[in-house]
Amino acid sequence: MKLNDLKDNPGSRKSRMRVGRGIGSGKGKTAGRGVKGQTSRTGVAIKGFEGGQMPVHMRIPKRGFSPIARPVYAEVNLGRLQAAIEAGRIDAGKPITTAELKAAGLVGRVRDGVRLLAQGTLRTKITIEVAGASAAAVSAVEKAGGTISLTAAKAAAAE
Repeated sequence: MKLNDLKDNPGSRKSRMRVGRGIGSGKGKTAGRGVKGQTSRTGVAIKGFEGGQMPVHMRIPKRGFSPIARPVYAEVNLGRLQAAIEAGRIDAGKPITTAELKAAGLVGRVRDGVRLLAQGTLRTKITIEVAGASAAAVSAVEKAGGTISLTAAKAAAAE
């Protein structure tokens, strides 16, 4: 197989419908917009505009805020961790750190650390060091006979 032999799958590149090009096309005259009214015309519909009535997003009271310094964790599920161990990308005999998770391709950009979540099953005994973990993930690691330790940043915030 060569690069010049590659072909798209049939139907993967469907050409767009050109509208307003005669009645024989099935999309002529009104071009699928219906007859008259605001939506039949160009430059239509300011998002959220309700014809002068107070819009719903302005009727509902403002509430809450987004904290500016909320930590952003890269998330790893137990199932993906187990798959990486079975594939040989992670050595379960050594302590697993953020660097090993990144090298194995389980996390991409790590800002404030890695958080371990409990989706999937863990069958291997591991020692892992992460910034955070859900209660279910902690119990799953301990049930498999492993240990989990939280990094200093997370432990200091918990105190």
